[in-house]
Amino acid sequence: MSDGHDDATATDDDPRIDQYDPTLERALGRAWRDDLSWELLTQLTELPHRMGGSEHELQAAEIVAETFEDAGLEGVERREFPMQRWQRGHAEFTVLRSDGPNRPFAAIALPYSPAGDVEGPLVDVGHGTPEQIAEAGDDLEGAIAVASTTTPPGERFVHRMEKFGHAIDAGADAFVFVNHVEGQLPPTGALEFADEAAAPGIGVSAETGDWLAEYADRGTRARIAVEATTEAATSRNVSGVVGPETDEEVVVVAHYDSHDIAEGALDNGCGIATVTGAASILATVADDLELDCRVRIVGVGCEEIGLLGAEALAAELDFESVRAVVNVDGAGRFRNLVAMTHSSDELGELADRVTDAAGQPVVRDDDPHPFSDHWPFLRAGIPALQLHSDPPEGGDRGRGWGHTAADTRDKVDPRNLREHAMLTALLVLAATETPIERIDETALREALRAQEYEPGMRAADIWPAEWDGEESS
Repeated sequence: MSDGHDDATATDDDPRIDQYDPTLERALGRAWRDDLSWELLTQLTELPHRMGGSEHELQAAEIVAETFEDAGLEGVERREFPMQRWQRGHAEFTVLRSDGPNRPFAAIALPYSPAGDVEGPLVDVGHGTPEQIAEAGDDLEGAIAVASTTTPPGERFVHRMEKFGHAIDAGADAFVFVNHVEGQLPPTGALEFADEAAAPGIGVSAETGDWLAEYADRGTRARIAVEATTEAATSRNVSGVVGPETDEEVVVVAHYDSHDIAEGALDNGCGIATVTGAASILATVADDLELDCRVRIVGVGCEEIGLLGAEALAAELDFESVRAVVNVDGAGRFRNLVAMTHSSDELGELADRVTDAAGQPVVRDDDPHPFSDHWPFLRAGIPALQLHSDPPEGGDRGRGWGHTAADTRDKVDPRNLREHAMLTALLVLAATETPIERIDETALREALRAQEYEPGMRAADIWPAEWDGEESS
């Protein structure tokens, strides 16, 4: 991972991360043979699932805590927080044909779907963009809205919760989420952040979706029956620290939970495994490099059902002490690292500098979004870098295997875990020595509006209440 720097080329004015340091080089060399990340991924994916608030998520938290200790983190602790646990029961989806026998299709309920029994006409809203839902107009009143998991090329990504929220606001009584990835893979994903949704929602496969488009054209009706419960429960964040006790700290987060229909290897087993590999490197070099500030590393729970662990963490931390947040959600899955800078020029420049020095490719995405664990910090003005990854041929506008039963360990290449762990460690080290400006709230708000996120965030009930009534500049 070195670009060939030696002591003769470095000056006292150079950022330390750009200098050759034998301790760091040895740690990076050992990381090529470190199986800690793969062992963590294996243990997590051997669990039945890691759904937020479940006994299996609790088991996962213990595995993460033990691995953090093995990685050399200090002060490893578990912090419990309250949440609403959703549990699925049986789900049925039947097309009610008038020209033949009724036709059942395989379906799964989406987290936070309420129990319910709904009948109505099928209305295909395509990709479920705000414009397509608006075009459906009065047809959605009392209907079952059918939307794809993906977004049209060249347009901004439209999140599932936004599609659901717009459809229900337009009068739909239920929602069907159609996977765009073939293979008889009904997708999952929460309908709301943190609590029961306003209407039932289910996921169906791409193959089922092909039929539904035709049945919607025929004006066919359908019936959705969902059994599910939502009740008070608890989850846990797991944290440890490395480096000196300082007034400032860099916070590194990765969620370890997953959905209850899959192993959750890609989402986000790879992320927490990558962070663990980075933690091992940081713990190895912290004393010799004399870090400028402490690094707090946190495995957060319940990301998939509302960023609940990140919200609980944000409520505990003093924002004035947090220099930056590095959110590892999506790194380690594929070959090409993606640095989502969320409008921070300094973090973008840092990502470019570190990856250039390491001779590794990186794709920069500077636009902010609210759909991962950086959001509770970003909305408070804390600079946030999200580390993601894309396949060599380019990113998928949807989740690929994620949020389906095909999200399994065999999709993971251990070399990507090691490489991204090293890059994560280098990026975190650089963040400990780099002045990073706060994110201006007005600029962030306007950036989200420029991407047309505000209506969708309001539909999903995640537009910050404190921003209401503020004038657009």
